[in-house]
Amino acid sequence: MTENKENSQIAQAPARGRNRSATAGVILESAKAQLAEFGFAEFGVNAIARRAQCDKQLVYRYFGGLDGLVDAIAADLADWVGTHLAGPGDLPPAQSYAQRLEQVLLRYLTALRADPLMRRIIAWEVSDDAPMLRRLAAARTRAIGIWVAKMRGDLVPPPGLDAPALNAVLIAAVQHLVLSAAATGQFLSTPLQSDEDWQRIAAMLSRMIQSLQG
Repeated sequence: MTENKENSQIAQAPARGRNRSATAGVILESAKAQLAEFGFAEFGVNAIARRAQCDKQLVYRYFGGLDGLVDAIAADLADWVGTHLAGPGDLPPAQSYAQRLEQVLLRYLTALRADPLMRRIIAWEVSDDAPMLRRLAAARTRAIGIWVAKMRGDLVPPPGLDAPALNAVLIAAVQHLVLSAAATGQFLSTPLQSDEDWQRIAAMLSRMIQSLQG
C-alpha cells in the first residue's frame, strides 16, 4: 500500500458534540490526522482548527496551544500500547522467555501494520531530532518498555543472552519491515503486501526466536 493511499484512509474528525469533552476529542483526533498526513511541516494551530472545523481559540482553551496538543498526542501514543498491544492475559500462557518474546513481537508487528500515525512517528524518529518529535518518541519508548516488562513477567532469558540487545534488534527489524512495506511494498526483493507475505515474515521471526530455546 502506498503512502498516499494510506493517507486517504486516515479518519477525518468526527462530528462535534456540544460539550467540552467532545470538542476536545475532535481537536485531538484532528491533530493526529493532520500530523499523520502532513507531518510537522504543516502541524499548526490554524491547520488543526480548520480540520476540526472549530475556532482556533478552542485549541488554546482546551490544550494551551500546540505544545499542549503535542503532550496530549504523546499521552495518546502511550495509551496506544495498552489499547493495541494489550496485556499478558490476552495471550496464551508462555512456557519460556523465547515463547513470550515471539508472542510479543508478532503482536507488535500486527498492531504497527494497522497504524499509519505510529509508523510516521517511528520514521521521523530516525530522520529528525525536533523537540516535539523527541517528546512523542519518549512517550512511546517508555510505554513500550513498560509493556515489554509486563509481558515478560517472571520468565527469565536463557543464560548468557543479552536480552535488551536482542529486543532492540528484533523490534528494529519489525519496525523497518513495516515502514518499508508502507513505502515500497517490499524490502530488498522480499514482497510485503499480501497476508501470505506477512505470514512468511511471521514464520521466520518465530523460527529465529524459537532457536533461542536450544
